[in-house]
Amino acid sequence: MRIAMLSPIAWRTPPAHYGPWENVVSLLTEGLVRCGLDVTLFATQDSETGGRLKGVCPRGYEEDKELLPKVWECLHISELFERGDEFDLIHNHFDFLPLTYMNMTGTPVLTTIHGFSSPKILPVYKKYNGRAYYVAISEADKNPEIGYIATIHHGIDLERFTFQPKPGDYLLFFGRIHHEKGTRECINIAKRNGMRLVIAGIIQDEAYFECHVKPHLDDEKVLYVGSAGPEKRDELLGGAYAMLHPINFDEPFGLSVVEAMACGTPVIAVNRGSMAEVIAHGKTGYLVSDALEMAEMVSRVKEIDRAECRRWVEERFTVDRMVADYIRVYKRILEQNKREDHRPWGFYEVLSDQTDHKVKRITVYPGKRLSYQRHQQRSEHWHVVAGNALVTLDGQEVILSEGESIDIPRGGAHRIANRGDRNMVFVEVQRGTYFGEDDIQRLEDDYGRS
Repeated sequence: MRIAMLSPIAWRTPPAHYGPWENVVSLLTEGLVRCGLDVTLFATQDSETGGRLKGVCPRGYEEDKELLPKVWECLHISELFERGDEFDLIHNHFDFLPLTYMNMTGTPVLTTIHGFSSPKILPVYKKYNGRAYYVAISEADKNPEIGYIATIHHGIDLERFTFQPKPGDYLLFFGRIHHEKGTRECINIAKRNGMRLVIAGIIQDEAYFECHVKPHLDDEKVLYVGSAGPEKRDELLGGAYAMLHPINFDEPFGLSVVEAMACGTPVIAVNRGSMAEVIAHGKTGYLVSDALEMAEMVSRVKEIDRAECRRWVEERFTVDRMVADYIRVYKRILEQNKREDHRPWGFYEVLSDQTDHKVKRITVYPGKRLSYQRHQQRSEHWHVVAGNALVTLDGQEVILSEGESIDIPRGGAHRIANRGDRNMVFVEVQRGTYFGEDDIQRLEDDYGRS
């Protein structure tokens, strides 16, 4: 199974600090690789993966303001879809724009919808509804106007989050600093309870930060520590008394909520969006109606068993569970889209099919080879148009470079292999009386078909 994984390019994959979508893509990609899937990650050039990395954008455009986002987004998406036929499945994490490239390939496209930034983007999803496959990241985030193949909650790597059995002495805000996330409300809640508040995250709305957050910072009772990388994140989440999540929007999932509970830290959240799917009320935290009720619930956090918070995540939100869920979806999609033109070694396109000849354009993946075979009713002419080919004909090996050709006589035992590190492409012209696939006598095969 060859998967093309399309990551956003606002940040690198995985992100050094902030980048929730890129984080999920990285966890999924590495999990799939560990399961033996052949994954090509399309991400920024400085990204890291155990699979194949393909990047055209040098860095995340949020990290290099000299990069014009729309230009690099177009180059990034087109790089994948121009090669789309090389893959069995394209998994899109780039929001709605890649759907408009779908007609460039016959490969099925699965899109994980990480949330609807605005109702105004819905027309794109509706246009390709029934042609593309959609995954929701929570039941709460489903839109009734489009169809979904599955709901798959995000998973996290538990090894990156240390369980802390004893609570700390501060409240924590962890997320982007913006009205939607309720940073200002956290400050008020902490002051009402006479507790210290630590604020961590990127400043997404500068005006909001300057007006509602900065005036309260005193490096003692209200501290802003910036964006936290993996080690600092683990320390902050685990060391908190509770994490406050007074959201002012219907949040599609909430990774930081799960990450906090993985460290044993209870979460108090406004019950909007997916929060009821993520938090077990009264067991791993509290779901409240507003910030006022949240302030009243702070004193009850000590009733929560921190070990139960960890168990909740272990049972429901691991990366292994997420990977297994996606593999099941991949198999369902591929079963619905069986493709005669795809093989374990590559794929082909029929250019001409007449009574006296047939022409194919054949692509062979790096390190792969076709079976050692012969035909009784046709001869073939091979012309290499990209890469280098190692041809075996009646036991003799011949190397062909781009622009070189070889004739395969009727009855000759033959095979072609790609020993290079990029796709090899050749055009095959068949002449004879019959061109069916059943005129193949396999003498030897890497895939058990001989």
